[in-house]
Amino acid sequence: MIKALVVEDEVAASNRLVKMIGDIDPNINVIKVTDSIESTIKWLKENSEPDLMFIDIHLADGSSFKIFEQITVKCPIIFTTAYDQYALKAFKVNSIDYLLKPIKREELAFSIKKYKETKLDPVDFVSLINDIKKQKEPHYQKRFMVQYADKLKSIDVDDIAYFIAREKSVFLVAKQGANYAIDYTLDRLEEVLNPDTFFRINRKFIVNIASIGSMHFYSKSRVKIDLIPKPDLDVIVSSERAAGFKVWLNR
Repeated sequence: MIKALVVEDEVAASNRLVKMIGDIDPNINVIKVTDSIESTIKWLKENSEPDLMFIDIHLADGSSFKIFEQITVKCPIIFTTAYDQYALKAFKVNSIDYLLKPIKREELAFSIKKYKETKLDPVDFVSLINDIKKQKEPHYQKRFMVQYADKLKSIDVDDIAYFIAREKSVFLVAKQGANYAIDYTLDRLEEVLNPDTFFRINRKFIVNIASIGSMHFYSKSRVKIDLIPKPDLDVIVSSERAAGFKVWLNR
């Protein structure tokens, strides 16, 4: 039995990955799922190293590469990433496999097959981190072009309060209160927005930290947010994203 560790801060994503791993190869036993740099380091220090690790590059408390700056990891690793195209060259140089999100079953199956059939050399994570630092940093969107009436307008991201999904459309809400329909999904917006400034709190909202007026405990781990300008519905951080939201606020 192959013992695996999954490092992923989104509950839905980790559940989906664990299920896919089990469906593809029942001989792989995911013995633990951790959701942050801190919890991963703690678990690795207190337990024997697994045979294989699946690690998301961007965790709520920072880049997962910080794990390797604090603890030695020798087992093979399959990285997952939503938008780190700039890092792929470094992965290839260091013989590490990677999967772009959303993870496709056939690509995961290929990575597992590669792990089982290929003898991987120990990874030099110091070189990997240095290589990635030399690559171009991810480019986050700075402006959005919107249409209103028969005119076009460019809105700077600093002037955006939040994005909201309504039915089959996504709207950009500016800080002064104007709403504009945009040709983006929330999933796509997560890829192009700077995660230091914007956070997806649930299936309907991505919020700018500057647009948060006040916050209140709602139920269990959930948090209710007062946004500025105020939308016409309650804004609740989902239970799946609450832990990551609190880490994001505390950066």
